[in-house]
Amino acid sequence: MADHLHHEHHGSDLATAAQATLERSGEQWTAMRARIFEALASFDKPASAYDIAEAVSKLEGRRVAANSVYRILDLFVTANLARRVESANAYVANAHPDCLHDCIFLVCDLCGQTMHIDDDKLSRGVRSAATAAGFAPERPVIEVRGKCADCS
Repeated sequence: MADHLHHEHHGSDLATAAQATLERSGEQWTAMRARIFEALASFDKPASAYDIAEAVSKLEGRRVAANSVYRILDLFVTANLARRVESANAYVANAHPDCLHDCIFLVCDLCGQTMHIDDDKLSRGVRSAATAAGFAPERPVIEVRGKCADCS
């Protein structure tokens, strides 16, 4: 559905791509940022800052505050390393951080599973409609709520 090809990263390759993308944006890849990204990428569903703080706290052997995690997640969203699922106030790691595009999330109301699809034609249409209405779109958020294939 995307107008361009994506290279989906996984495991250590994803962390390496995230680090490179963050450093290209002029930010540092610190040990804490690496831990938070590792924790975020380990979840199979969107994770809240509290979920991530708990996971990192266990890894670190000390309490990591959720407000610190929020700040880093905001940086990750800005740098395209993570996407925020607005309706769930949760985050997912971006499997292709080296490609900037608008995501369309499909969110299952029963199990919470969230997947994203890329449809550049639809994204361009949303941006064009916003621009035609005199609005300057910066970060379109498209979420479709319903039932996943497993829950249908």
